[in-house]
Order: sequence, then C-alpha cells, then structure tokens
Amino acid sequence: MQMTGNTILITGGGTGIGRALAEAFLALGNQVIIAGRRKDVLDATTAANPGMHSAILDMERGDAITHFANDVKEKYPSLNVVIHNAGIMRPEALRDGAVDTAEATIATNFLGPIRLTTALLPLLEKQARAAIMTVSSGLAFVPLAATPTYSATKAAIHSYTQSLRWQLKDTSVEVLELVPPYVQTELMGAGQASDPRAMPLKEFIDEVMGILANSNAVTEILVDRVKPLRFSENSGKYSEMFDMINTHI
Repeated sequence: MQMTGNTILITGGGTGIGRALAEAFLALGNQVIIAGRRKDVLDATTAANPGMHSAILDMERGDAITHFANDVKEKYPSLNVVIHNAGIMRPEALRDGAVDTAEATIATNFLGPIRLTTALLPLLEKQARAAIMTVSSGLAFVPLAATPTYSATKAAIHSYTQSLRWQLKDTSVEVLELVPPYVQTELMGAGQASDPRAMPLKEFIDEVMGILANSNAVTEILVDRVKPLRFSENSGKYSEMFDMINTHI
C-alpha cells in the first residue's frame, strides 16, 4: 500500500483505532475522510485535525450505506483507499433467548463492510492504485466466548478478505487485513482504554504504520502481540490460548 498521495475513507474513524489511523495517515499528507454514527464525535475529531473531513454513516443500515457511497463517489472521485474499521463488540448470554445483539453485530461488522465494498468497488477499480483494508481481530482465530457473535463476525471478515483478495488479484485494488490484538480503546467501555493487559494504542499504531511502510508484499498486518492468537493452530497451542483468554477476563 502506498503511504502518501491517497484519498482515504476510514469507517469508525472518530474514536479508537480508526481515529488513530486517520491521524497517522493525515500526518503523512493524505486526504482523509472519517465516517461514523455520532456527529459530535466526528466533529471533535476533525476540529482537532485541520484538513480532515467527515461524514455520517450508520453501518448497520443497508439503505444508509447506499446513500453514503453515492455521496462519497460524487464528493471524492479520487477515493482510492477504504479502511473498514467500524465495528461493535458486545457481550452476549446465549441462553437468554435474545438475538438483537447478534443481529446488530452481524449487520455492522460483516454485512456493513460487504455492502460498502460492493458500492465503492467500481470507483476503486478506476484508480491507478487502490486498497481495501478490512479490520478483523485476534479473536477471529481464538474466540472470546463472552462475545461470540463479535468473534464470529471477525472470523467471517478474515475469510471474506481472502476471497476478495483472490477475486481482485488482477486489478489495481490491493486487499489487506489488519488484525488487532486487545488494544487500549473504548470498544467495550472506558475501562478498556486503561487496561494494563491491553496494548497501548499509540504503540499499536506505530507498529502498524511501520509494517505498512516497510513491507511491500504484506497482506495481513500483524503486530507481534497478536501473533500467538493468529498462529495458535499452527503452533499447536489453540486450546491453551482459548483457555487463557476465556478464564482471565
């Protein structure tokens, strides 16, 4: 992925990993558009980062994604990078008989990126160089039982990304997958942002940007801290990793 001269759309760009990526790419001279549900959050982020743009997007709604994509294509015809960062992570008690959380999680985390990719792909394919980056999780490879649908959607995104990469291999569109470990954000509440077990956000972003800048053929962006989860099956330590993350929460 080229690091400069891009027009980059980042969903879920107002907070956490999305905001940190947006700021890092903006600092390199890229045009950056952040999208999310909360206007106040987007406004605060763009106010702190002159030159950054924003747009409202609810990834849970297919009609909203269609309208948003049409608007983006009109306003930013040079768009050549899409980073699918938006996501929700909520605990579920699978014996309580409710599926509301599961449905919202699937719509936002899995259907949302599929819908947005489908809508924007014709524009991306017109660019000389383009990239789609999905954001999965270490939990795609070893699930957290307390958040079963979140973990499942990240496993699905990993699989979808591999197929997308294969189908676009003869186009100008590069397909990347960012696989975060447990990072100090507010994805599951304010306490996560200061949890000493989580990777500091700045440290995570610095390592990610270094990988992108120095690895020409990278397809999966793996910081060192996520590798035990990503390769747990290969190393024969899957059961050990599963027990560890599900008994120490």
